Amino acid sequence: MGRNETIITIGNERIKIPMGTNLLLLLAGAALLLLVGAKQTMFTIRPEEQGILLRFGKYVRTVDPGLHFKLPFGVEDVFKVPVQRQLKQEFGFRTAKSGSETQYVKRGYEGESLMLTGDLNSADVEWVVQYRITDPVLFLFNVRSVESTFRDISEATMREIVGDHSVDEVITWGKEQINQEVNEKLQERCEQYETGITIQVVLLQDVNAPPPVQPSWNEVNAAEQEKDQLVNQAKTKYNAEVPQAQGEASQVIKEAEGYDLERVNHALGDREKFIQVYEQYRRAREVTRRRIYLETMTEIMPKAGRKIIVDEAEKGIIRFLNLSEEGVVK
Repeated sequence: MGRNETIITIGNERIKIPMGTNLLLLLAGAALLLLVGAKQTMFTIRPEEQGILLRFGKYVRTVDPGLHFKLPFGVEDVFKVPVQRQLKQEFGFRTAKSGSETQYVKRGYEGESLMLTGDLNSADVEWVVQYRITDPVLFLFNVRSVESTFRDISEATMREIVGDHSVDEVITWGKEQINQEVNEKLQERCEQYETGITIQVVLLQDVNAPPPVQPSWNEVNAAEQEKDQLVNQAKTKYNAEVPQAQGEASQVIKEAEGYDLERVNHALGDREKFIQVYEQYRRAREVTRRRIYLETMTEIMPKAGRKIIVDEAEKGIIRFLNLSEEGVVK
């Protein structure tokens, strides 16, 4: 520094002022200093954020969205944390370009996605974890490199859960269960580490066999599909034939049961009728005998055709009867 100049520090800038500068220049410098201080005093928190204020590196308060003020010149610093925004971490791939035609990059991330399943097979697992920051103070200050730590525990949790399931479960029908188990386990570990993070969704994106064994895996899948197709065809044939045969058998059984019931009821009716007739006969045998005779004759006589009634006391009546073949009524 020369003898004829004065250096004034404003924020991070140093301004040299010659010794002969007049008072107006000094006032301008003071105004500039006030302007810089006023600019550093005001700050804005957006609607999806919260502001964390530190004074000389120590946490003092949390501010909500809006316009706020702080002490300038590095006395107070503010960190803006997106607490209302849904964040995500991608594993086994990265989104290179988003939009109507999203593009993904997988090369270089195979170390994250290759895993060993519970039945000692390999699987190429890609997944996404969506989360929110619910405690910004813990998120900022409780864990060093919190995002890197979060990725590490996410990967460790996924490998642990995948290691408890077979390769068929991981690749096909067990994805929903794995998503749920990883979600619960990962949330427990985030709370254990006090990261200030709340897990919202764990989603398996693309799960396949590793590329070197992909052709063999495709052949296995084709064989499984063919087997399922044949099983479904057999079930369809079974469902078409067996119910029909069962229906026919049931019909025959019902007809036999109906015939059996009819014969039994008919026999019981005849028995009851005979008992009633016998009771009447036992009470009045002569009357009953005559009644039965009359009922029988009433049933038989209409079927006899031409009838000739002769008094048994009459003699010589034959000569008056036309007994020729033409006159005989059959």
